[in-house]
Amino acid sequence: MARFLFVVLPVESHLHAPVAIAQQLEAAGHEVAWVGPRSDLRPLVGPDATLFPTGKRYYRPDGASGPDSVRSLWEGHVLPANRFIRDAADSAVERYRPDVVVADQYALAGALAAHRRGLPWATFCVGMLELTPPTGEMPEFTDWVRAQVRRVWAMTDVPVDETIDLRFSPYLVIGLTTTALTGPAPLPPGCVLTGPALGRRPNAPVFAWDAWDPGRRHVLVTVGTMAEHLAADFYRRMTAATAPLADRVQVILTAAPCLVPDPPPHVLVAPRVPVLELMPRLDALVSHGGLGTVSEALAHGVPVVVAP
Repeated sequence: MARFLFVVLPVESHLHAPVAIAQQLEAAGHEVAWVGPRSDLRPLVGPDATLFPTGKRYYRPDGASGPDSVRSLWEGHVLPANRFIRDAADSAVERYRPDVVVADQYALAGALAAHRRGLPWATFCVGMLELTPPTGEMPEFTDWVRAQVRRVWAMTDVPVDETIDLRFSPYLVIGLTTTALTGPAPLPPGCVLTGPALGRRPNAPVFAWDAWDPGRRHVLVTVGTMAEHLAADFYRRMTAATAPLADRVQVILTAAPCLVPDPPPHVLVAPRVPVLELMPRLDALVSHGGLGTVSEALAHGVPVVVAP
């Protein structure tokens, strides 16, 4: 039996995969503890799980695209979030004394805490950006991101080791995707592609099944949890575009009700839905292209329309 410590960041949709991995480890008799936001993790891991809370720092994209979106991600989220969780991650590794640390690709503080103590650590990748970098559109991507990683090293007293990229564990990198999506892009050493990690989701919301019309086809529309504030016009256009199909199609739209006031009868609006319960019943998914939702849909044979 081994002790695993998971280090995650406060993005709720990115927690499902590590929770699914942890569930399998626990089923095999291992111990699992967590470093992350109590408000997001506790409903997923239960009241008895060992949790070292970090608090929560919110990040929302600013609508930038291309190279600007990469800079926004790192400067507006990854660096501040790691500065925010640095001490909690380091203290948790010291107190829990895990055999293995499992860190979100962007939870570099977890990887660094393991490295400084000589512990093996694994990386799980919940997105495609780092695995398949946009070097065509942003030739400076690799050098620029490595410079940001060095800034994380500088947050501690650990000397920079240029042979280690904290985004990619030298022991194991878990890519939650397949070669059908990565294409021919070269992958980091030690990278294993698993496809989506699907597990129990104790915090899945209740769905209004009484409003579900079995006589119509069903389309789920979602832009994830981080970009909803940018999508109000998209929701309006989706509602208008599907109106001519209202007698044949029912739309399940994940959004705050205030963003879709007075939806037409063929549109069901809910801030959260039990995605894995819906997938086997869906005829199509319209998504922002997030790896988790797209992979879950493809794993269930659901056609996907991507609107990044």
